[in-house]
Amino acid sequence: MAPRSHATARQVRLGTELRRLREAAGLKAREVAELLNSTSTQISQVELGLSGASEERVRRLAAHYACTDEALIDALVAMATDRTRGWWEEYRGVLPSVFQDTAETEHHATFLREVVITYVPGLLQTADYAQAVYTYVHPALPESELTPRVEHRIRRRAVIEGDDPTPYETLIHEFALRTRVADRSVCRAQLEQILEQIEQGHATVRVIPIDQDGFGGAGISMMYVGGPVPRLDTGLRDAPTGVAFIDAEAQLKQLRTLFLKMQAASLEPVASRDFIHRLKKEL
Repeated sequence: MAPRSHATARQVRLGTELRRLREAAGLKAREVAELLNSTSTQISQVELGLSGASEERVRRLAAHYACTDEALIDALVAMATDRTRGWWEEYRGVLPSVFQDTAETEHHATFLREVVITYVPGLLQTADYAQAVYTYVHPALPESELTPRVEHRIRRRAVIEGDDPTPYETLIHEFALRTRVADRSVCRAQLEQILEQIEQGHATVRVIPIDQDGFGGAGISMMYVGGPVPRLDTGLRDAPTGVAFIDAEAQLKQLRTLFLKMQAASLEPVASRDFIHRLKKEL
């Protein structure tokens, strides 16, 4: 089978985890290829996410790597054999691949935790709010690109609004709630949207007050995505080229610590809801 021309973030993650297991076993790709009657090139393509792997191959690799973590092995098998073609595939070739990678990552999450400072979280944005942000940041975007970006952002809500919603907690800085990305009516509708999601149980929202003492996290925005096992958790951070997908345990630990620190600086959910109600009345 010819290698893929492009690997999704999920396919790359599967390959990364298989490579980590191989390296932990002290084996080279050439040695593994000999065990499986394959080639080092084929092993490398699998580890880069450019070639798929069957359930049998994943389990054989795990056995050769002396991996005894059955939960991890089952999760890797699920990643390798998943043939889900979600709604995000409709935008492949229309929007940059990071849009599909983000939606797919959220779709497979066991929980979602997010911190936002400057904008309302994408999962809670209204169409008018999203359009205002996109047109301000990318004023030259033609309608043919602007419309699908807004549509994609709204459709991401399915992960928290569907029949089996993913638990979602977000910490929103007061600055983001007060910033008028458009006129008063758009901002009021955005606050109403957040309150509606809270009332329907789709989101746990905590507000970080602007007058919080000792808050040095103003430059931190992130999403922490729970995997089927903790080892497969993923962090998403804004980067100059788009979104950076983080899977190194040391960095994931740092993100978990940061989230807890910022959570401690935020209001409790009920107080946050009341805070947003007051902001809406001020508009």
